[in-house]
Amino acid sequence: MSLAGCSSFPGAGAKKADEHAAHHPANTAAKADTAKVDEQMKLMQDMHQKMKAAKTPAERSALMKDHMSAMQGGMTMMGQMRSSMPRQDGGKSSMPAEPPMQQNMMERRMDMMEMMMQMMMDREAAKPPAAR
Repeated sequence: MSLAGCSSFPGAGAKKADEHAAHHPANTAAKADTAKVDEQMKLMQDMHQKMKAAKTPAERSALMKDHMSAMQGGMTMMGQMRSSMPRQDGGKSSMPAEPPMQQNMMERRMDMMEMMMQMMMDREAAKPPAAR
């Protein structure tokens, strides 16, 4: 019987784990993303204010392209944020984060969802009754 490849040396598994961890960058990407989230939220808030300030259907119509672009940017960002959170099925996320950062990103994602829902509700309320 051959035991080639087996190791009973203490720390043999730890060395492999260290080698594996060495090629993963620090969680700086998640920290840098918070600035992007803040920027997207500001863009959506500004667009929301412009849409609320529009008095006529023509003014709202003129803003719709930018409004939809802001909404699409928010959807894209929320997808990216979802990939940075731990998965419910026990799988690994693409960007492991420390628990406080996970909580922060989850809260930001929820804030962004709430902003987008408010934008949609306000847009619906601004439509003339015949268009609803």
